[in-house]
Amino acid sequence: MKKRMMVLLLAAAMGMAMAGCQYGGDADAKSEQEETKKEGTKRSEEKSGLSGTVTLAAAASLEYAFEEELIPAFEELYPKVTIEGVYDSSGKLQQQIESGLAADLFFSAAPTQMSTLDEEGMIDSDSIVSLLENKIVLIIPTSSDASFASFEDITDANTVAIGDPKSVPVGQYSQESLTNLGLWDAVSAKASFGTNVTEVLNWVAESSADCGIVYATDAATTDRVKVVAEAPADSLKSPVLYPVAMTKEAPNQEAAEVFYEFILSDDAMTIFESYGFTDYRSAE
Repeated sequence: MKKRMMVLLLAAAMGMAMAGCQYGGDADAKSEQEETKKEGTKRSEEKSGLSGTVTLAAAASLEYAFEEELIPAFEELYPKVTIEGVYDSSGKLQQQIESGLAADLFFSAAPTQMSTLDEEGMIDSDSIVSLLENKIVLIIPTSSDASFASFEDITDANTVAIGDPKSVPVGQYSQESLTNLGLWDAVSAKASFGTNVTEVLNWVAESSADCGIVYATDAATTDRVKVVAEAPADSLKSPVLYPVAMTKEAPNQEAAEVFYEFILSDDAMTIFESYGFTDYRSAE
């Protein structure tokens, strides 16, 4: 009997010891998991150690893509960085940068403005990339019953909305296309010139103009206009390109470089393409 009692006590002791080991093992595993989590958090904080404001000077036609998706996505990755977008015609942005706008990046809707700033020593030449391609299209109000069927039918309109060729890239492309089609003189005589592509789009959407010429990507942002035709390919000497670059005196260079690389990434390109832009990188 005494011997049996000893066996039972020994078995109980071994069971408690094994339970203790199991508990200790669980505790050690939990502690190890917590350490791993802390290390992961630390690495994440180091990765997002960038901070401050990055100013992006971008063509008006890029605003939806940046404000709706690209900027929120980047700021989620780097919560201490704020991207401040300044949107207007590329010509006006060029003038603002020349007048002291502290932009970290410039994303133009045409090579001309980028080249001018580069020649003036205000752009990091090595960072210039022709990233996107767009198209120019003839649009009319959705409510219009006009029988436009081609780009050349623009001469049938009483009022035409076009970007100002003096400073608005879409206006410069419009002038080039219409000139090569032999239509510029007739169209310009009855044209209202907008200060940027958004203004041109709104004039047509509000039926303030019978028709207008905008980028295909802008036409796709509203159901108040419909596309009649795309500019004939041979009416433009070169494609409608969007170059992006860092400015030479970027105020927040470290964060701006990371944002610049993000813009050039495949993930960002997928977003640009969802807004109607075409990837031009492989064509360079």
